[in-house]
This record gives sequence, structure tokens and C-alpha cells, in this order.
Amino acid sequence: MGLAGLLLSPASSKAGFHKMGGSTTLKELALLFLRLGTTAFGGPAAHIAMMEEEVVKRRGWFDHQQFLDLLGATNLIPGPNSTEMAIHIGLVRAGWKGLIVAGSCFILPAMLIVWALAWLYVEYGSVPEATWLLYGIKPVIIAIVIQALWGLGKSAVKGFLTALISTAVIVLFFLGVNEILLLFVAGFGVMALENLRRVWKQHSIAVLALPVISTFAAGGTSSASAAVATMPIGLLQMTLFFLKIGSVLFGSGYVLLAFLRADLVERWHWLTDQQLLDAIAIGQFTPGPVFTTATFIGYLLARSPGAVLATVGIFLPSFIFVLASSPWIPRLRRSRWAGGFLDGVNVASLGLMAAVTWQLGRAALVDWLTLALALVSTVLVFRLKINSVWLVVAGGVVGLLYKLFS
Repeated sequence: MGLAGLLLSPASSKAGFHKMGGSTTLKELALLFLRLGTTAFGGPAAHIAMMEEEVVKRRGWFDHQQFLDLLGATNLIPGPNSTEMAIHIGLVRAGWKGLIVAGSCFILPAMLIVWALAWLYVEYGSVPEATWLLYGIKPVIIAIVIQALWGLGKSAVKGFLTALISTAVIVLFFLGVNEILLLFVAGFGVMALENLRRVWKQHSIAVLALPVISTFAAGGTSSASAAVATMPIGLLQMTLFFLKIGSVLFGSGYVLLAFLRADLVERWHWLTDQQLLDAIAIGQFTPGPVFTTATFIGYLLARSPGAVLATVGIFLPSFIFVLASSPWIPRLRRSRWAGGFLDGVNVASLGLMAAVTWQLGRAALVDWLTLALALVSTVLVFRLKINSVWLVVAGGVVGLLYKLFS
């Protein structure tokens, strides 16, 4: 058996994802992701939790294992995780047209909101205060993410080994170990340990190295070339710069801050530190992808054409990466070796999601009202199955009323 046969030997006769609950129209995808793009506050972990509620629990488009496999694959490619989940969902449910519709509709509301705030920032030197909104929304988000972690964890944690790996990932994350390193180590660890006994019985321990080597070879991505560092600022240079960021960036909005500052502030002096911090803040407190920070920066640098081109530049690589990687996900699941790798990545992804939720909780639960909101929201999502969108809206209203009358 060749190397490809070893890695992708089928354990199932199924080809691709089974579409549960029938087909999905482009209109259904558009309406769902426009709504999520308008109401999905709280960062990638919260966005993914809301998607899981909609496409697994409410619509039955995926089962928990399929959703986990998409999440694991998304964590292995550069770009914004929640946007890539939307793109994956659209591709699986409605082909390449669904890929474009789901991804674009998730990005568009946040882009328009940030574009409007950028205009206000340029015209008046500031943006409207939104702390009242986030005050009530953040505790609700914690409950939504906890519910998603519980549901996905029951599928991802398949025994003592995966439970141990997940716990180790959480501990190592808080010790400062890189997230991408944790994903790969967990993947290779579970892959090797799950197959060690089987390979030992076959007296073929030497083949342990083969799937590892092939996975590295298949999973590598090349960095885009750096943008032209010349002044004055041109639309081409700016677009190439954001294409590069979208092609190579793993991690959170804080990693994005480091990438942007190195070139935009220190190297080219296109922005000041204060402008960059304001741009990151806008991306953090508006709904939808944090990467719409690029929309804000593009507007500051080149007004409306800059906002459009910066947004296209930073998100376009995600569409390409998802389209290129999607055919491999079901094949990985059918292979004993690669399926073990995916199990490790999945449980590590949930561990990272849990760690981020802890961090969000410490920032969100600051007094008796936020604690009460979190507790009530937890009861509602677990017991009454209330749609998370209505909980987010209610949380924002409570936050507004509290700030107005306190």
C-alpha cells in the first residue's frame, strides 16, 4: 500500500459530508449569516457557539462530529476562524455559490458598521461609546459559549486520552505556549497513541513516521510576499499588505495588532499608535469578524476605496484556503491515522475555546448584575433552548437601561 493509501485508507464508504436535513438554498444561507453577522458579538469563540446552535441544534445541517471536524480543520489554516467556519458551512451545504454567499453575508454587516464608524472617526475624531452595549452582552455570550462547549465536548472527548489532551492544552495555553503548536502537538499525539497498539501488533512501528511526514507536507502553507514599502500610500500596496496578513495570520486579534503595528506604525509610519489601537478597539466591540479592523484602517488610509480593498484583501485568502482544504476533511475522517490527528486537533480546539471563555468571563463578570445575567442566560440556553440571538439583544437592552438609570 502506498503512502496515500496508508494515510487515507477508508474506514467508511461515504464520500464527503452527508447533508443532514435536506438541501440548503442560497437564500437560507444568506438570511442566517446576515443575522449572525449583525448579532454575533464576543469574538470567534462566541461566533462559533452561535453557529453551532443554528446549524447543528436548530437546523440539523450537521451532526456534532461533522461540525467539530470543520472546526478542527479551520484551526489549521490561516485566517479568521469564525469567518472560515461560515465559509465551510456554505460550501458543504450549497457548493461554491454557498461558500461565497455564507462568507460574504457574515462579513458584510460588520464591514458596513465599521465603515460607518470609520467615517465618524475621520469626521469628528472619535466614535460613539459602546461600553453600555457590551456590558450587557458579554455575560450572555459566556452562557452561549458554555452551552456550545458542553455539546461539542460530548462528541470530541472520546475517552481518557482525549480528556487528558484537552486538559493539558488548557494548562499549556495559560502558560503561554503557542496555540498553533498546541494544535499540531495534540493532533500528532492522539494520532500516534491511538494507533500505536494496532501498529505494534502488526510489527510495523516504523510506519509511525510516514503519516506525520505526509501531514506536514500536505499542511504547509506559503507566505504571501510583503507589500511594497513605498510612500505615498497607494491602493495596490495597501491591498497587497492586507492580502499578506490574511494569508499568514494565525491567532487572535492581539496577534493581528502585533502584525499591523510592525508595518503600519513602525516601518511605514502610515498610522499612529493611537489610530491603530482605535482600529483594533472598533474591530473588538462591533459584531462579526474582528478582522474588519482592516475596513477601518483602509478607510483611514484611502477613504471608501481603501475600506473596500482592505476588507477584500484580508478576507479573500480565507475563501481560497477553505475551498482548497475542504475536500480533505472527510478523507481525513475516514483514515485511522489522519482521523486520530483530527480527533487531537478537535479536542485541542475545544480546550483553547474553553481557555478563551475563561478569559472572557473574567472580563465580563464584574458585578452582581453581570453575574445575574450570566446565570439567567445559562439557565435559558440549557433548559428553555431560547435562541441565542434574542438573548444577545436582551443583554444589550439590559446593559443600556442599567447605564441610563444608574
